[in-house]
Amino acid sequence: MSKMACVFPGQGSQGQGMLSDLYQNFSTVAQTFEEASDALNLDLWQICQNDNEKLNQTEITQPALLTASIACLRVLMSETEYEPSYFAGHSLGEYTALVASKVIELSTGVTLVSSRGKFMQEAVKPGEGAMYAIIGLDDEKIAAICNQVQSELNQVVAPVNYNSPGQVVIAGSTKAAEIAAGQIKEAGAKRALPLSVSVPSHCVLMKGASEQLAELLTSITFASPEVNIVNNVDVKVESDSDALKDALVRQLYMPVRWTESVQYLAQNGVDNIIEVGPGKVLSGLIKRIDKGITLSNINSPKDIQ
Repeated sequence: MSKMACVFPGQGSQGQGMLSDLYQNFSTVAQTFEEASDALNLDLWQICQNDNEKLNQTEITQPALLTASIACLRVLMSETEYEPSYFAGHSLGEYTALVASKVIELSTGVTLVSSRGKFMQEAVKPGEGAMYAIIGLDDEKIAAICNQVQSELNQVVAPVNYNSPGQVVIAGSTKAAEIAAGQIKEAGAKRALPLSVSVPSHCVLMKGASEQLAELLTSITFASPEVNIVNNVDVKVESDSDALKDALVRQLYMPVRWTESVQYLAQNGVDNIIEVGPGKVLSGLIKRIDKGITLSNINSPKDIQ
C-alpha cells in the first residue's frame, strides 16, 4: 500500500517574492497570510514580497516560512485528493507540521515561532556563533573532530543537522566552529562552507532559548495530531501533548536528524513525498537519502496541475 507524506522546509528556504504566482491564482494564500498577519500585528505578505532585510530577521523568517508552507498546504488540500499519512518538517518546519496536523492553530503557530526566533537571537550575541555546511565526509569523523576542538578550546562546536549522507552542518561559537571546519577540510571533506545565519542553531548555545521556549509552551494547549508527525530529535511519532512539547524544547539544542526521519518514512511505507512550501531544499536532500521515493513540490500554480 503506497503512502504519501508532506514535508515542510526550515529556515533558509525563504526568498523575497515567494509564492507571488500562487497568490495571484488562489485566494486561500491571501487569506492565510491575513490570518497570520493579524496574529502578529504586521503585514507579513508585504514583508515577504518587498523587504528582504526584514524577511531575513529570524523572528520574521520563522513565521513567514510557516505561513507560506501552510498556504501551500491549504491550496494542495483544496485542489487535490491527496491524503497524507505523515507530516515532517526540518527544524522550524516541525512547527508547520503541528499547524498542518491541527495540534495548534496557525495564529498560535506564528506567534510561537516568532518568539522562538527572538529567544534564539537573544541567546547568542551577534558575531559569537557560526554554522558551516560540511560536504563529503562521514558523520563519525565530523563528530570526532568537533569533540576534540570543543575539549581543546573549551568552546562549543558540534554536528547539528544530519541532512543527508555526506551533508552535515556544524554549529558553535565562532572560533571553535571555524577551527573545526578547517580541520574537517584537512581531514578530507570536499567543502566546509560558512552559512550566512545569525544564530548557531541546534547546539547547546541554545540552551537558554530552550528554557524560555519551555516556559512559553506551558501556556499553550496542544490537541492530538490528526496526522502522524515524525519529530527531528527522536525520529519518532508522538501524540501526547507533553511529549510533543518536550521534543520541541530539546530540538532547539539537539541535532536535526533529517536523514533518519526520511528513512523512517520510507520504512513505514511512504514512497511519495511532497515538499510543501518555498524552495526545493528538502527534495534535494531526500534524493540523496532514498532514490526510491517519488518527489514533488508545491509552491507555484503549475505544481498543482
